[in-house]
Amino acid sequence: MEAEALTTYTSALADEPEAIDPEVTGSVVSETALADSPPSGPEISPAPVGRDNTSDKTFASFGIAEPICAALAAEGITTAFPIQALTLPVALECHDLIGQARTGTGKTLAFGVPILQRLDQLPGAGLKASPRALVVVPTRELAIQVADDLQIAGRKIGAKVVVLYGGRAYEPQIEALASVDIVVGTPGRLLDLVRQRHLNLGHVHALVLDEADKMLDLGFLPDVERILSLTPASRQTMLFSATMPGEVVTLARRHLSRPMHIRAEQHDEQAYVPSTQQFIYRAHQLDKIEVLARVLQAEGRGLSIVFCRTKRSADQVAGALTTRGFAAAAVHGDLGQGQRERAMRAFRTGKVDVLVATDVAARGLDVDDVTHVVNYECPEDEKAYLHRIGRTGRAGRTGVAVTFVDWNDLSRWKMINDVLALGTPEPAETYSTSDHLYSDLGIPARVSGTLPRAQRERLGLEAERLEDIGETGRTRSPRSHSSRSRRGGSGRGSERGPDRGPAAGDEDREPARHRQRVRRRLRSGVQVTEGADQADGAEKPVTETDSAPVTETDTASTAATATASRPRRRRRRSSHKPTSNPASNPASNPASNPASRPTEGAATDGGTVQAKVVTADGTPSGSPAASA
Repeated sequence: MEAEALTTYTSALADEPEAIDPEVTGSVVSETALADSPPSGPEISPAPVGRDNTSDKTFASFGIAEPICAALAAEGITTAFPIQALTLPVALECHDLIGQARTGTGKTLAFGVPILQRLDQLPGAGLKASPRALVVVPTRELAIQVADDLQIAGRKIGAKVVVLYGGRAYEPQIEALASVDIVVGTPGRLLDLVRQRHLNLGHVHALVLDEADKMLDLGFLPDVERILSLTPASRQTMLFSATMPGEVVTLARRHLSRPMHIRAEQHDEQAYVPSTQQFIYRAHQLDKIEVLARVLQAEGRGLSIVFCRTKRSADQVAGALTTRGFAAAAVHGDLGQGQRERAMRAFRTGKVDVLVATDVAARGLDVDDVTHVVNYECPEDEKAYLHRIGRTGRAGRTGVAVTFVDWNDLSRWKMINDVLALGTPEPAETYSTSDHLYSDLGIPARVSGTLPRAQRERLGLEAERLEDIGETGRTRSPRSHSSRSRRGGSGRGSERGPDRGPAAGDEDREPARHRQRVRRRLRSGVQVTEGADQADGAEKPVTETDSAPVTETDTASTAATATASRPRRRRRRSSHKPTSNPASNPASNPASNPASRPTEGAATDGGTVQAKVVTADGTPSGSPAASA
């Protein structure tokens, strides 16, 4: 109802009937829709759709220039999809519009072709760092994809398209802005270059907000409003989104001038693509990886995307699949931009056939021949579910979507099922040995959780070169974890976090040369050599100076002299009281302290001890001299 309440002012086009073609324009929502009354404008019928989800109109029938049509035909694109057929007549007349269609229905060319067609008519050509058209997207991967599509379509007209996103160095992007016609970028990098005065948005006459609902989820709407305030008020604004939350409706009311709301499907039509088969299984957390390994061995499987809820889970699943013989790569926000682009290139070229990703790859990512999408963890809501399964079954193709629902996610899944009317409120309990798993997906009966060596034909992620893009963020490397463990998580490298490694370019550096440690022995702070140590430890011969018998006092004095000459040992401080050494403490050693010896006839625990005690001067303790 929020989308239907959007102000569209269909009467604004009544003065220009040639812009409204009943054969190519779709349903127009007016502000009277809340009262269940028909729109005030002309009655519009939906565009005819063929079996391959395309209309009967070609791009040439809309008056598109021949170079653009030839460039699209070279890529196998000749007829327009429904959202394209509905949007082209309105966009070519410079009207603001809101395009709403299911994911995977060709929204990029719906706004890209009109911009390229009117590029020569837009003023401000040749100005440095001043684009005439701007496309704002929420994610880096989507920015790269949209820029590639625009470059393909405008290849023969000389359109200069520059893509701006974070994670890359500023200098190459600033140099590319010296001559630019169209800029495709993310909000953060666009505002950074505007603050540095390397980008001027004062000459933008066509502005596109793609995947506006995703920008809302990522918190980019304040940045988007800031970008809109930097552009001229006379611009043409086109907003495209798969869903229309209330905040996006408010943004459209504030910044769009009398927009037309175009829907490529009927109101009672399913939100998901009908050509995608959906299977929902209740799987145990400890058995999910086994079920996934068997799903990836289904007959006819091509490129596959596995969606996880967290970055850590994506890394764990990618590592487990690689260990089992699958060519898998991970894509999530903690990876450096160079590593993310490397994984995407390997996936597009077929070196890797399993892409494990978070929702960063669930929006607008268009990769050919994606046959299977697996929700390893239950999505957060119905919007995330639609965008995830929308990576397959694109452009009229067929696809398979498999969703694993854990016992803890049953309540969340019931809400998704009720909103989308999927008819599966209670998924079947499924394990890696369940028969219906094999029959539903066409899995051979004798497969195991490991890919046979004969089927390991992919080159893997290591075959794709890691491009040096001069990224400003952090990258990850396998040695980062071990180096942190050796340092105990402290030092300059510890601030990178648990999943981050050294900065870009560290893998090209030579390993540090470790010096051999030389051990030195010290005694009382003085270095002791081996010769001196042996000399100190050698026993000295004893010579008799006279024939007098050796008394006990002489033995005690000799021991005291040897103890005094021996260097003192260095002890560590400890919290408990050190134990006294009987050899160095005469008070606690009866053999060296005559005063502490029992006297003659003294009683002990064992009875009476008859002993002759000699005092320090050699006089017996019982003699008159000792008593005196």
